[in-house]
Amino acid sequence: MAIPNLDFDRLRRLLQSVFALRQSESGILILVDLPDHRVPDHPDWEDRRRIAQEWFRELTDNQSRTPFQSVRMATYENVGSDNAELPQSCALVSSGRAALAAGGTGGVSVVLEELLKISSVVLAVTEFSATAPLKNLAKRLGFRGATLPGFTRAMIPALGLDYEKVHSRVLEFKQRLDRAQAARIRFSTATKQNELLLDLRFRNGHASGGLIREAGTVANLPSGEAYIVPYEGERAGQASRSAGELPVQFENEIVVYRIEANRAREVLTTGSHSDSERRRLKQEPAYGNIAELGFGVLGEWGVEAVGSTLLDEKLGLHIAFGRSDHFGGITGPSAFSDPKRVVHIDRVYVPSVQPLVQLEEVILEYPDAQSEPILRSGQYVV
Repeated sequence: MAIPNLDFDRLRRLLQSVFALRQSESGILILVDLPDHRVPDHPDWEDRRRIAQEWFRELTDNQSRTPFQSVRMATYENVGSDNAELPQSCALVSSGRAALAAGGTGGVSVVLEELLKISSVVLAVTEFSATAPLKNLAKRLGFRGATLPGFTRAMIPALGLDYEKVHSRVLEFKQRLDRAQAARIRFSTATKQNELLLDLRFRNGHASGGLIREAGTVANLPSGEAYIVPYEGERAGQASRSAGELPVQFENEIVVYRIEANRAREVLTTGSHSDSERRRLKQEPAYGNIAELGFGVLGEWGVEAVGSTLLDEKLGLHIAFGRSDHFGGITGPSAFSDPKRVVHIDRVYVPSVQPLVQLEEVILEYPDAQSEPILRSGQYVV
């Protein structure tokens, strides 16, 4: 039986909880990206647009019961990869009942930034993540935004969590990341152990607990993680100490990267996926930047992986490659050789996602030679 979408009352409660809606809001904007000849449609994407369309219809039909002065929905051409820059223009959808088919049925073409300027709340329900560009735009334009890349119907129950409690748990990890100087991570596979040190000096942690209440902020929904950008070595005379080996499962193959100075420098394994990743690092070195260390907490609420990074990364430890500027790092689009190659890709270390890689231990190292185990045998111990 299909999971039902949020009705208006549940949708209103979600928006009120997440955004702390004011008595009057300038407007809410729902953004969706569209398939094309380069990136063909598929059932999950089609259903995601249907979900967003139904939210638009519920808000439009009940606008008088909301604080929003306007309710808008717009489509744009997909950008082809996660966290690439958004197109300058988009198309307004004239009716909540209009079909959002491949090729687009949006109406008037408008400048995307102009829509964002007149919106106080933005929901990006997309195939490719718009988190990085919207984070940067929100800082300049002042809206609050939730990004739902890869959202599926299976995630709808996670929108009903008590995000006050989720946020409180996330803050416990954020406060530890603020103090930490390094993270030591130990993995094991059927053949060997791999150890990785991530340099956390000169960085602050971030809390993404589902409360997006300050103007100029953007975060994922569903949410529930604390994260930090490892130090990337930008200070003169202070090289990054991030180093070691990082295993990642691709289908039934484990690819092991050698990390030095916070970048994947080479692939140590053999196989078709290893060869592909080796070529990718050679073609695009910025892809190998270690962009994020994250601790997801929703596994403690009984949430299970659904096969989409949006939710799966919120279940436990994850480490990302690529772009970091939207999280406070220094690696942005200009670091990549081609705008189409800009990525931020999370590798999620929970058994259902990478069953061949066991996360043995994570230890945070603090000043004055203090340390604290955070996770052992895949379970949090704090």
